[in-house]
Amino acid sequence: MTQATLRSTTLATDALVETLRRHAEPLPSPDKADDFGACFDRFGDARIVLLGEATHGSSEFYRARAAITRRLIERHGFTVVAVEADWPDAARIDDYVRHQAPRPRRCDVFVRFPTWMWRNHEVLAFADWLRRHNQALSKGRQSSFHGLDVYSLRESIHAVLAYLDKADPQEAEEARRRYGCLTPWQDEPAHYGRAMMLSGGSGCEDGVVTQLRMLLDQRLELLQHDGEGWFDAYQNARIVRAAERYYRAMYRSSTESWNLRDRHMFETLQALMAHRGDGTKAVIWAHNSHIGNAAATAMGWQGEFNIGQLCRLAYGDDAVSIGFGTDTGLVAAASDWGGAMEIKSVRPARPDSYEHAFRRTGVVRSLTDWRGREKADLRDALSHPRLERAIGVVYRPGTERLSHYFEAVMSEQFDAWVWFEQTSAVSPLGPERPMGAPETWPFGL
Repeated sequence: MTQATLRSTTLATDALVETLRRHAEPLPSPDKADDFGACFDRFGDARIVLLGEATHGSSEFYRARAAITRRLIERHGFTVVAVEADWPDAARIDDYVRHQAPRPRRCDVFVRFPTWMWRNHEVLAFADWLRRHNQALSKGRQSSFHGLDVYSLRESIHAVLAYLDKADPQEAEEARRRYGCLTPWQDEPAHYGRAMMLSGGSGCEDGVVTQLRMLLDQRLELLQHDGEGWFDAYQNARIVRAAERYYRAMYRSSTESWNLRDRHMFETLQALMAHRGDGTKAVIWAHNSHIGNAAATAMGWQGEFNIGQLCRLAYGDDAVSIGFGTDTGLVAAASDWGGAMEIKSVRPARPDSYEHAFRRTGVVRSLTDWRGREKADLRDALSHPRLERAIGVVYRPGTERLSHYFEAVMSEQFDAWVWFEQTSAVSPLGPERPMGAPETWPFGL
């Protein structure tokens, strides 16, 4: 690289930083929930607001999303909160926040790796608030809490069978037969995918598809007795089908399995919107890699899509995607998948990243919104590919460039960006992995 090119790159970065500084709107602490949430009233007209996170273990991201969501529920009519979590576990929280069950006990839910992602004080505080908010409301006006993910094979099989044992015992026996093909693999579903890859067989697909079709065929009769129960069972049957496909695809292609997972999350969102009725408005909590428009990132350039891209295609400007970022601090993460939670130091962002540019603004907490005609200069400044950091439940500082950075065009990826220069780790509730629990709940006192 010539000296002239180096100077040009530096000048471009300086120009980007100055543009970001000019448009950055300082934010109060998310602990001042009303003040923080009020800064996001501008997004209240949307039908879908997708709130991201740059890590799965930073407290500020959870507290900020809680403050924003509280405002959207209280002032703008949002009634669905859907998160990157398993449906059966989130259903226990939904029962709690809608006054259908007491607070779950330790070991009841979210006991698989990564336990800290949802079983933490930050989520507990939001769920307690949501229960208080719902207390004086009729059932139809209450806000609900749901999981979108696909990993709960064992729990979802159990939920379908438990529902049918009460609603139609004869059909429950048929369901046990259909699901029997998957039963040996339900504790280690990844082993099922490997076995199917090696054998080249179709596996258990026919049985899980037939079971899902049965619930659809009998929905009118079953809905008369327990509409919420049928809907929960149907969603769990969808998960069993999706999980069966996901674990088979996992050994064929990471792109195929990623797309199956995010399509399932989007279809679950669509089902929730339809179930709650016309005019339903939803808030999504998920990682930036899921809620940003994948078409504007290296993920999309290699054939992957995500729930953010699908929402943009389905809802247009009625879907708003807000990314979250940080520079340094502490994060709860493991060194390897399935490993113990550690509190790790986050390395300063690379000089060629978006995060570094936001750090150079000197604004420690900010909202940057590039919608509207008057923001053309900001959109242009963010329209060039740069590196962006993504830390999931695993963080490997030693291989950070390879493991945690990808290229993106931020102006097309998100509609706005929430910035915290420094972040702290989430606070897990109790032991990370409760005694006697299988190897990802929130409530345990």
